[in-house]
Amino acid sequence: MVEDHAFVNILATLVAIILATKLLGALSQRFGQPAVLGELIAGVVLGGSVLGIIDPQGPVVFALAELGVLILLFQIGLHTELVALVKVGGAAASVGLAGVVLPFAGGYVVASMLGLETLPAIVCGAALTATSIGISARVLADLGQLDRPEGRIVLGAAVIDDVIGLIILSIVAGLASGVAPAPLPVLKTAALAFGFIAAAILIGRILVPTVFVWIARIEIAGTLGLFGLAFAFVMAWLAEHSGSAMIIGAFAAGLILNPTPQRRTIERATTEIGHFFVPVFFAAVGAAVDVRTFLDPGTLAIGGALIAVGIIGKMVAGYAPWWFDGNKALIGAAMIPRGEVGLIFAQMGLATGAIDVALFSALTLMVMVTTFAGPLLLQRFSVGDGGPSNVDRPGQGGIDDLVAGEFGRSSKTD
Repeated sequence: MVEDHAFVNILATLVAIILATKLLGALSQRFGQPAVLGELIAGVVLGGSVLGIIDPQGPVVFALAELGVLILLFQIGLHTELVALVKVGGAAASVGLAGVVLPFAGGYVVASMLGLETLPAIVCGAALTATSIGISARVLADLGQLDRPEGRIVLGAAVIDDVIGLIILSIVAGLASGVAPAPLPVLKTAALAFGFIAAAILIGRILVPTVFVWIARIEIAGTLGLFGLAFAFVMAWLAEHSGSAMIIGAFAAGLILNPTPQRRTIERATTEIGHFFVPVFFAAVGAAVDVRTFLDPGTLAIGGALIAVGIIGKMVAGYAPWWFDGNKALIGAAMIPRGEVGLIFAQMGLATGAIDVALFSALTLMVMVTTFAGPLLLQRFSVGDGGPSNVDRPGQGGIDDLVAGEFGRSSKTD
């Protein structure tokens, strides 16, 4: 009977998460903002510091949230077309590198100046390096800018930001587990992350497409999506056991499957699955926020400083390719939203013990404000109308559907 009672409680928790995230996500979209903001706020309301319905460290919620993270990174990989990005490689690389170096350095410096120790300051800097591909892609598509050079530069730079950020995150996890902050262990961790992605792409793009051609012949609904997701989980397992991070493995799986003819089918199927797991992750992140920490002037000071550095650093990064004659302000504004990736960084920092709840709350505040500010600034700096984009429109599946929902102009015109 105890087990039955526990299971009923789990069902009640899941019902609360589903209702709250979907309702507040829809409300967020009504105000022209991405669904992730509403889902994050839903988690805060359901968390221990308000209603006490969600325990983010409970085994069931924690496991479902971890699956949500892997699905998110898999979708980001599926969205990333390496060949197309080569055309704007130089400009994208300069924006991406500047978008990592400037926010990371700024975040580390202001965190240190406010009294944080080295490891928490590194986590702050790492969280600021992120860029939400999903939110940026959706807003640029709404404005008709996604297929323009500015849009391609943003996507390329966002991928660079996230890959470097994931590597930094792997290094932070190693430091939090007791690995000495010496150059050799840090270089080893970075080499493992880069090496795993390179080896996975090299070997996977030779073998995996043939395997998925065979899988496509299985005429059972949902087979491709489930096998694609299983492949992502296998890659996550391999990454973990090779000394890298699971999220890097899931990301690599998406990169491998991106050029396959089955990509769209896999993307749509895994998006449907993600509509359950991903909001659980966002709700769990929100539930870990202690709203009482927002009454602490120190938390607000750190959060405000990180917001300022986060916005300024990305805007300046947009001007890094001085030879590019396009709309640099638009590029910088598109790099501002931290969204799902910034939340992953903050959550992992909390899970590894690298940061405490107060600093986690400050980072979450930074993610929420930058995610809110990004779309507003994009509309401010957008010049003209490039016409509707044919890339990842609402309802076609993909990372932008999971994170952004159908907000903005597209939800009215499609």
